[in-house]
Amino acid sequence: MENGSFEFNSKLAMDPFFIPAGGKYPIFLLGIAVYLFGMSCNLTLLTLIILKKNLHKPMYFILFSLPLNDLIGITAMMPKVLSDIVTETSDVYYPLCVLQAFLLHMYGGAVLFILAAMSFDRYVAICMPLRYSSIMTLRTVICIVALVWGLDFVLILLLFSLQARLPKCSSLIRNVFCDNPSLLKLTCVNTTVQNITGLFNTAVIQAISISIQVYSYVKILITCLATRKSEAKNQSCPHLCGTVSHSGDF
Repeated sequence: MENGSFEFNSKLAMDPFFIPAGGKYPIFLLGIAVYLFGMSCNLTLLTLIILKKNLHKPMYFILFSLPLNDLIGITAMMPKVLSDIVTETSDVYYPLCVLQAFLLHMYGGAVLFILAAMSFDRYVAICMPLRYSSIMTLRTVICIVALVWGLDFVLILLLFSLQARLPKCSSLIRNVFCDNPSLLKLTCVNTTVQNITGLFNTAVIQAISISIQVYSYVKILITCLATRKSEAKNQSCPHLCGTVSHSGDF
C-alpha cells in the first residue's frame, strides 16, 4: 500500500490463526467458555466488593482495580480473536486496531502498578499497624488508585501519540493481534525515537512496580521474622501469591 492511499479507516490484514481441519468450532467453543469464565469471575469480584460493606476497606478498594483491569484485558483481546476464528478472517479496521493495542498496553502496565499499590497497602498494614487507619484514609486510597490509572494512561498515551502521525505505507499487521510494535511496522519512516520511547516506558513501569514491591515485601519479611506474628504472615502470604500469579501478565 502506498502512503497516499492509507486513510484513517483503512482495513488492515493480520496474520491468521492456524486452525487444524475440523477444529474451528471446538476451538471457538473453548474460547467462548474461557471468555465467559473470565468475565463472570471478575464481575463477581467487582460485585462483591461493591455490595459487601465489610469489604469497604482500603485493601479491597485497591484490589477492585485488579479484576477491573482483567476485564479490560480480556475484552480487548477475546472478542476479536473469537470473531476471527469463527469467520475465518483476519482483517481489522485501523481505528479498532489502535484501540485494541492501546487497551492491551494499558492492561499490561496497570497490572504492575496495581500490584505495587497492593504491596504498599500490605506494607503499611503490617509494618505500621497502629498508623494504618491514619495513613490509608479514603483520600489516600483515591489518590493511589488515581495515580495507578493516571500514570499508566499518560505513559501509554505518550507511546501511541508518537506513532499516530507517522506516515503509513503498509496495511499488514505481522501479528495475530494489534500492539504498538506492529503498528510501528506500518510506517515508512525511521522509528528509532518511537522504539526508544517504548523501551523507556517499559523500563519505567517495570522499575517503579518492582522497586515498590521488593521494598514492601523485604520490609514485611523483616517484620515477620522480627515479631513472629502469625497475623502478619497470614496477611502478606495471600497477596504475595497473587503477585506471583499475575507477574506473567505483562
